[in-house]
Amino acid sequence: MVHTSMDVADKTISTRGKALVKQREPYLGLLYPIEDYKAYGYVTNSKVKFVMVVDSSNTALRDNEICSMIRKLHSFCTDMVCNPFYNSGDRIQSRAFDKVVTSIMIQVC
Repeated sequence: MVHTSMDVADKTISTRGKALVKQREPYLGLLYPIEDYKAYGYVTNSKVKFVMVVDSSNTALRDNEICSMIRKLHSFCTDMVCNPFYNSGDRIQSRAFDKVVTSIMIQVC
């Protein structure tokens, strides 16, 4: 599902093309719904893609809440990789980062 969502994200980005750059809207919205899950996408200026997969039976989550959660994750990832002690390409290993991801996961569940 995630691989298919990445393909849909690539297609959405290429379809929007220059319009996406002008709008500066990184949130791609719902990418790939199936019976049990929905995948939402987000792409950064540096072409890093985030895919969030949620249970489709969770009707409490709205599009703007998913967007807010992904933006929060993006912001925290940016803070982590801007750390002068972080080596580019390494896995992020931080308790603070794990806590943020866990808090986002709890909101989704």
